[in-house]
Amino acid sequence: MRLDDPWYDALASGWGELDGTGGFAPTAPPGAAAPVRGHSAAEIYLEVQRSEAFQEVRRRYRRFVVPATLAFLVWYLAYVVTAVTAPGLMARPVAGAVNVAMVAGLGQFLTTFLLTGAYARHARLRRDRAALDLRWDTQEMTRGIGR
Repeated sequence: MRLDDPWYDALASGWGELDGTGGFAPTAPPGAAAPVRGHSAAEIYLEVQRSEAFQEVRRRYRRFVVPATLAFLVWYLAYVVTAVTAPGLMARPVAGAVNVAMVAGLGQFLTTFLLTGAYARHARLRRDRAALDLRWDTQEMTRGIGR
């Protein structure tokens, strides 16, 4: 299956690999326009990957994902460790047949939904526009249009 998505990993798709003669294999998909300034598609993608705009998108992604993942893992492990080490606490009733363990377990689901919403909002407000701009610029460069 051939993907014409410019964000598809160039090296994973075989682009930029040696062709057996010591040179690089053709990098553009059949029927695609010639790349800009004599660059191959792989070179263009690597140039974009090294660009400050791309690095900023990655930094914004990591600034959200790393702390959110760590916080969620700590919350999950705290639940599991508490369930194993303090069964009396987890069995303590909160309201009727509902105990601390049930409330904390439902809190895990609630946290998952809240974190998903926060991630979608963060992506929409902080990364999507910049990533879309990069994508369009990259597509134009690989088509030979250039800016």
